[in-house]
Amino acid sequence: VSQQNGTPIFFLERESEMTKEEVSLRFGIPEKILDEYHNMELCDAVRIAMDDWKYTDEDLEHLSMIMALHDIGFTKDKVEMYMKLLVAGESTEKARMKILDEQRKKALDEIHLKERQLERMDYLRFQIRENQKKKYQGGARNEDNCFGRKSS
Repeated sequence: VSQQNGTPIFFLERESEMTKEEVSLRFGIPEKILDEYHNMELCDAVRIAMDDWKYTDEDLEHLSMIMALHDIGFTKDKVEMYMKLLVAGESTEKARMKILDEQRKKALDEIHLKERQLERMDYLRFQIRENQKKKYQGGARNEDNCFGRKSS
């Protein structure tokens, strides 16, 4: 396993291909992701038809990308759309960039919403602290004075 920009990239040792269970265990890829990849039919149709599914280096690169897309918030349908474009080749770079730009805008919108929520929360916390200060300051004035009487 290596990393590129924080995204894990999986490579097989060339001695063999791996089964679904082996890939899941060795690389920690959830079987749900492996099933999703299988259902996208992005690889050799002959292997699928023969039910002789062995994961190659190319499959592992695709799986790595699928996991990265899920990590950045893509829905299952968006992942499939992006992956089909990716497999189609360089001619789809513009379409893939558009999808990434849309996802980036969505992420920024969510960040801005969270920032507004934090600002509101901080203001409510500020109000409570100010109220506590007033009570404390007011309480100090109402305590007994040096003559044993309550001050007014």
